[in-house]
Amino acid sequence: MDRPREMRYAHLMQITSASNEKIKHAKRVREGKEPGLIFIEGLRLAEEAFRSALTIEMAFSLSGSELSPALSQTLDQQQIPVFEVTPDIMRALGDTVQPQGIILLAQRPVANLTPDHSLESSLWLGLDRLQDPGNVGTLLRTAEAAGVTGIVALKGCADAYAPKVLRSAMGSAFRLPIQANASAETLTSFQKAGVKVVVAAGDGEMDYDRYDWTQSTLLLLGNEGRGVAPELMQQSDVRLRIPMQAGVESLNVAAAGAVMLFEAARQRRLKTATA
Repeated sequence: MDRPREMRYAHLMQITSASNEKIKHAKRVREGKEPGLIFIEGLRLAEEAFRSALTIEMAFSLSGSELSPALSQTLDQQQIPVFEVTPDIMRALGDTVQPQGIILLAQRPVANLTPDHSLESSLWLGLDRLQDPGNVGTLLRTAEAAGVTGIVALKGCADAYAPKVLRSAMGSAFRLPIQANASAETLTSFQKAGVKVVVAAGDGEMDYDRYDWTQSTLLLLGNEGRGVAPELMQQSDVRLRIPMQAGVESLNVAAAGAVMLFEAARQRRLKTATA
């Protein structure tokens, strides 16, 4: 039975049936079958979503749970429909082992990135067919911390707004502009705007810390097992390597990305300090 209730929110309904259409809809969003929407689970991510001014379509709250006063007030002020669900339904609906108490369905952010010729020194991160959600989320969080301008995710990359990626990114996916389904032509447009495309490669011709990261640069990282696609490797301007002790074949892509992005951040801070 689903019925309106006057408690905590002005726009609250109680759902007690797993066959409710709203529950089915939310599951489709969670599974990536509703292209225009994303599935956000957990108090912290919900708060980040509101702080990032995402457009929230509806919320699901665990019956008997207490949300933070700020989140409750925001839900009410924005007149967002809130559906209170039983623990069993929340467990079936959620993407985590333990119910997080709150789930939001929000409009998917859309970005079509074009490098700005007026930017003297922009820093971008490109992702070529990365498959592991943890790696993608970690790289988004690292990119934001290192001052990256935006993310260019090429076709075949894990969805930056999938639930597991969002949890790993800890809110960075909401704040960084992310272009999905980019292509080699996208990289060409960056190069035409004066942005150097550099790739991380074990056989790169230059050590990563000898590269001038203060110039406009797009760092392209490749698939966990296969690396950057050969055609994109050929298109790149520079291939960079991370020197390592003998016997170590390679670093995890998220670790390699962190090493390079924070070298870029270090050089940029130094340039600003000495300007």
